Amino acid sequence: MARAGADEKVGHARYTYRLRASSTARALLAAEWGRCRWLWNECVAKSRAVHLHNRATGEKTTCGPAQLDRMLTEARARTPWLREGSCVPQQQVIRDFGRSRAKAHKDIAERQPVARRVGMPRWKTRRESLATLNCTRRGFRLKDGRLHLAGGIVVSVVWSRELPAEPSSVRVYQDSLGHWYCSFVVPVQLQPLPATGRVLGVDWGVKEIATTTSDAHDLPHPGHGRKAREKLTRYDRMMARRRPKKGTSASRGYRAAKRLRAKAHKKVTRQRADTGRKWAKKVVRDHDAVAVEDFRPKFLARSTMARKAADAAIGATKAALIEMGRKHGRDIRLVHPAYTTMDCAQCGARAKRALPLGERTHTCTACGTTAPRDKNSARVMLVRAGLNPAGADGGRPPGALLQEAA
Repeated sequence: MARAGADEKVGHARYTYRLRASSTARALLAAEWGRCRWLWNECVAKSRAVHLHNRATGEKTTCGPAQLDRMLTEARARTPWLREGSCVPQQQVIRDFGRSRAKAHKDIAERQPVARRVGMPRWKTRRESLATLNCTRRGFRLKDGRLHLAGGIVVSVVWSRELPAEPSSVRVYQDSLGHWYCSFVVPVQLQPLPATGRVLGVDWGVKEIATTTSDAHDLPHPGHGRKAREKLTRYDRMMARRRPKKGTSASRGYRAAKRLRAKAHKKVTRQRADTGRKWAKKVVRDHDAVAVEDFRPKFLARSTMARKAADAAIGATKAALIEMGRKHGRDIRLVHPAYTTMDCAQCGARAKRALPLGERTHTCTACGTTAPRDKNSARVMLVRAGLNPAGADGGRPPGALLQEAA
């Protein structure tokens, strides 16, 4: 069991805004991204060359940020095209590459399963990769409501809300529709909410995204992807009919269909995020502590429930709940999901066999208690987290265990 940061007094948050970029600014941003993408690919090539050299000679030559920084200095000295861009986002590319490579090596050293490894950094192609530029404090400034980036790039920001403090860094990126956004990192204070004296257990699922110990806080499956499936299928067929042959450029109709498809997917993504945030806000507002199943739904992608599980966006909803709890100073406790459907929340006894997927009722063979399977799992979360189940529904069941389950 782990706790998600309830003791932090000061943290950092990202504030994202839409950008209104002129044609000149878009051209400069695309040129800057071209340099950063080229530098990333050079880092990938250097890393692979060092790996092959070490494997052939038995040496242990490194390829860390220090070596890549020297490579960048030499490249900027002899390449005018690279020198035309700012060194700030280029240095951040090296930092990002170093973190990605270090994480891949850490997963290999810890013998993580291949399915859980992030993998070594790969090439970024011009057609498939989206532009992303990171700048530290010396690489940007805000003046008269506009964002000035290093290299003479000036863009207008749509200030939908005020920044709570001075930003320390900014990320300028482009989405699949070609829209530009900026994301500022700012220090923020916790915004504590009034104490309620209530606790909640959350169990994730597919039929219902979240089943809780309180019926009023269950999150039913909204089915945003299912509602948009007809439109998405239509755009897929349009793209299939107009798909260009290999080696030829795409037609205007193909690009238009691709944009319509991306726009529909973007709408579904925003609907899922909005549903998750609103539910998380309601849960955090009404409860002091929440016991959340530390569920990782990646395995569902290989099951018959893959499409519905992807439409549920369990991972995004879980992240929204943890972030909302951190923002308002609530106690969010992550509980390991092992045997949560087999344990009885009433007496703590564990079933001798796992329940079939189609069985929705949990019946304890020790105490004879019968309860809905997901509701029982949600109460098990409270028991394992050490929280008093009495706060969830106003009454403590007889014989409930308050100690953490083994």
